[in-house]
Amino acid sequence: MGKKKSSVPSEEHLLLPQHPGRPDAQATPIVDTHTHLLSTFSLYRSKYKDGKYETVYDFVREVYKGHGVDAIVDVYCEAPVQKQWRELADSALSEEDRNTKWGGLDYWFVMGVHPHDAKEYNDDVEREILEAMAHPRCVGWGEMGLDYHYDNSPREKQQEVFIRQLQHAVRLGKPLTIHTREAEEDSERILKEYVPRDHRIHIHCYTDSPEWAARMLDHFPNLYIGVTGVITYSTNFNTSAVIRQMAAAAPQTPLRILLETDAPFMTPSNIYNTLKEIKGRLPLSHSAMIPWTAEFTADVANESVAADAKWDAERVMREGRENANKMYGV
Repeated sequence: MGKKKSSVPSEEHLLLPQHPGRPDAQATPIVDTHTHLLSTFSLYRSKYKDGKYETVYDFVREVYKGHGVDAIVDVYCEAPVQKQWRELADSALSEEDRNTKWGGLDYWFVMGVHPHDAKEYNDDVEREILEAMAHPRCVGWGEMGLDYHYDNSPREKQQEVFIRQLQHAVRLGKPLTIHTREAEEDSERILKEYVPRDHRIHIHCYTDSPEWAARMLDHFPNLYIGVTGVITYSTNFNTSAVIRQMAAAAPQTPLRILLETDAPFMTPSNIYNTLKEIKGRLPLSHSAMIPWTAEFTADVANESVAADAKWDAERVMREGRENANKMYGV
């Protein structure tokens, strides 16, 4: 039998064209507020065993080149803590290193323990996270929260670890990166009990109900809804419903959203409207894909507003950029 031909597109397809609605990448810079860089690079190396990028720095410099990726917020959420965090964080301390290693990109990170790993949370893990919180490139605590879809850790343990992390983050004044899935009642109860109203909160990769989003946005004035490529998926109705709700309520004001990839996951499905020649599906997402998520978000917002309040990809990206600065100071 002949060798089965790979269905993974060749790696040059990771080098994206400019989004057609964003001719000047520098005018609307990208800030990816939630990416898993080590996981993305690891997936790249597994899919392209002879790939040309040998280090995570090579990957970032070349794949993001020319796309106006201004900053990323890298996410560490495993227990035990990934030891590589310090190398990457230290490599972004000086402007010279950010230029030579990162291609001018501003590298920031957050750290916490995902609800999947709550059962592995202990004093040693917490000690490492607290150490990371003191690093100059650390801008928040997370992702943390509750996940009742998979229940990879017992729900009682998830809640205990979530509360423990929130208490430390609030004490330190660190912004919160929250993961919540099919746990609206408990997430709302815990956040309202342990987090001050004016605290900065990022509900990452939002897929829960628009009603829950409305209550949380109303209660927490500095809360933002994270929008990933999942908004483009035909199986997801909730994220678009939240955007319509926001746009209809305040069409002249910025959307309270943060743009993110959750790379290497959630490749925007509408990217294939631009990549018409590609055969198969890209095996990973990355920060230069944000404009396609912004385009879809704009189209959804426009379903609820009059012609004089229209969004386009560039407006969504400007608003997302301003919100990233308010949320994380990046």
